[in-house]
Amino acid sequence: MAESGEKPELLVLLCSPRGFCAGVVRAIDSVERALALYGPPVYVRHEIVHNRYVVDSLRAKGAIFVEELDEIPDTTAPVIFSAHGVAKAVPEEAEQRNFFALDATCPLVTKVHREAEIHHRRGREIVLIGHQGHPEVIGTMGQLPPGTVSLVETLADAAAFVPKDPERLAYVTQTTLSLDDTAEIIELLKQRFPAIVSPHKKDICYATTNRQEAVKKVAPMVEAMIVVGAPNSSNSRRLQEVAERSGCAYAALVQRAADIDWTRFTGIARLGITAGASAPEVLVEEIIDAFAERYTVRVETVSAADEDVFFPLPRVLREQSNPEAAE
Repeated sequence: MAESGEKPELLVLLCSPRGFCAGVVRAIDSVERALALYGPPVYVRHEIVHNRYVVDSLRAKGAIFVEELDEIPDTTAPVIFSAHGVAKAVPEEAEQRNFFALDATCPLVTKVHREAEIHHRRGREIVLIGHQGHPEVIGTMGQLPPGTVSLVETLADAAAFVPKDPERLAYVTQTTLSLDDTAEIIELLKQRFPAIVSPHKKDICYATTNRQEAVKKVAPMVEAMIVVGAPNSSNSRRLQEVAERSGCAYAALVQRAADIDWTRFTGIARLGITAGASAPEVLVEEIIDAFAERYTVRVETVSAADEDVFFPLPRVLREQSNPEAAE
């Protein structure tokens, strides 16, 4: 028990891995390299990753974010597609307008796009497990003609789905889902349609899996958890859900230290902290510092996996290694 005037002690268990994944690093580096090579402006369709701090930092360097290509004037400046992927109509429109387009789609999302195309060529109807309206889902469904892909969000959707031919069916998934939720939906689809074709490898990406596994380890050991991430970040929201499902009494999704509701963290002795795949480590440090103003903090790391995945930049950015080479 802390004496009057002393700060109470707080053990912070840091989840590892946390924060940036290889796809996010590649996307952010693509924008920064394009700015260095060609100078501002660099146009980016949709938030390059779902994090306000990252987007604001790139905007300050000269990136201009738009939701659709029709917001971009005729230009020779680079136009970058975000990590979430885009429908085929988007690069087609960019080509028609002679844009210098750079695709920063995460390679693991591109893998799902290719899988869907192969299933379609083989005459299979495709079920996409994902969240309606998410940019990744819009991009994946947009790889194929309308009506080719059916979106399943919930167990109820899986129970109600009626395929054209149950013998010619395949599924793919959004890469940032909860492993547990997705497993239940897949199990029901397999029960209903034994012939359904699975992905060669799981579509849910290594980073989503590893971050959720770390949260599962830490959640039962702490009284509360903070997930650093944006409310529109699918993988961050899943981390919050996994924490609560895994035994943590309270899990908060916050973007910055200023967002913390301190009334929910009064009197705790053990706190877990993780970060979504699009949240930079500087924000984790900011939040630890905010707790250190109120508590005597001791930090320990709890690891669930080692990550050494690296995705190279788009080829044109790799080849143009210095500003003079771009002239």
